[in-house]
Amino acid sequence: MSTPVHATTSHEVTEADTALAVGSGSLPVLGTPRLLAWAEAATCAAIDPTLPEGSTSVGTRIELEHRGASPVGATLEVTATLSHVDGRLHRFSVAARHTGASGGKVVASGEVTRVVVDAERFLSRL
Repeated sequence: MSTPVHATTSHEVTEADTALAVGSGSLPVLGTPRLLAWAEAATCAAIDPTLPEGSTSVGTRIELEHRGASPVGATLEVTATLSHVDGRLHRFSVAARHTGASGGKVVASGEVTRVVVDAERFLSRL
């Protein structure tokens, strides 16, 4: 692909996003499962416009290092940038950063792998 494939999504941490709410801990800070979902959403936002009609992508591998806490009310930008393509396999580098007063602080980074599939064919195999 000649032009860079990337997307950035923005999210405000709410009570529903906390480790306490999602069952991944007891503190009122952004839960890793929610952050992981936001990272996947950013990869979908990046890849979806490039997909042929009738295709979608499915996540197959995720590596995420959650390095910093984000309190309720914090805003994060999650960026996904395509770093490797091998046929149907697309690998993205992902990073989450605080915006606002603590802008730019990286709170997570990692890699998400997605595979392009024919949506109808994929669902017919279930």
